[in-house]
Amino acid sequence: MNFQQLRIVRETVRQNFNLTAVAQVLFTSASGVSKHIKDLENELGVELFIRKGKRLLALSEPGKELLGMVERVLLDTSNIKRLAEQYSQRDEGQLSIATTHTQARYALPPVISRFKQAFPKVQLVLHQASPQELVRLLLNGDADIGIATEAVAAVDELVSFPYYHWHHSVIAPVDHPLHQQTLSLQTLANYPLITYHQGFTGRSEIDQAFNAAGLNVDIVMSALDADVIKTYVALGMGVGIIAAMAMENHHDTQVQAIKAPPLFAQQTARIAIHRGHYLRGFAYHFIQLCAADLSEDIIRQQLHPTELI
Repeated sequence: MNFQQLRIVRETVRQNFNLTAVAQVLFTSASGVSKHIKDLENELGVELFIRKGKRLLALSEPGKELLGMVERVLLDTSNIKRLAEQYSQRDEGQLSIATTHTQARYALPPVISRFKQAFPKVQLVLHQASPQELVRLLLNGDADIGIATEAVAAVDELVSFPYYHWHHSVIAPVDHPLHQQTLSLQTLANYPLITYHQGFTGRSEIDQAFNAAGLNVDIVMSALDADVIKTYVALGMGVGIIAAMAMENHHDTQVQAIKAPPLFAQQTARIAIHRGHYLRGFAYHFIQLCAADLSEDIIRQQLHPTELI
């Protein structure tokens, strides 16, 4: 048994049992992948996959049990490397952050600026992703920290902490009649709307608010980020609903936020980490720059609950 065989088992599941795709990810051949799987099965004396001819269809029962062990072994192996780097190169290395466009564009710039001042030798890799892609990056070990509003709190393998709370704002061109009206869901429903795609930046709360009020709305366009929404609102295509922190008065001169109490439920951006993932010291520092009350001890107790701290 070797690490390559374990990686192949894990990647075969991730690639939906497509051995050609597994070979591409692991820089080997499909025949080599197939041989590694067969060798491992012969060594263990059980079949790990359900087959139809030469095709793999699913994990067998022993394969399902083995997969959990494989994930833990490979996570611990990765953690060992990070542990060694922590003590041999304390202020050097790489920190990978997976986040959405809204967080990368509006929430994180001051945090990243302060972090780079404190750790100039650390390479910061910023992955902009959808919440679902962000979860996958964390679970695969391709990101150390994830920051998003959606998805992360619902995944058992992730530990997440509140980062900050925010609301949506309604925006319109500066001469739009909504600026002279009392804003409500009912008045808003009279206009074409432009807001986020499903699954992004609190879109579910927007839909839920209109549905709860029994209102049908005309969402004429949806986009991944607030900058696109503001562009098309400025063109007069509709009224926008965006995250409040995305409205920059000094920059967004063609649109204005409607002055009114929030119409939609409060949202919470969260910081997420794969449970059991070893974080280097500078990663804890990054998190504390985001949320000062998240000490290393608090985070470690959640990431590694069996450790004595």
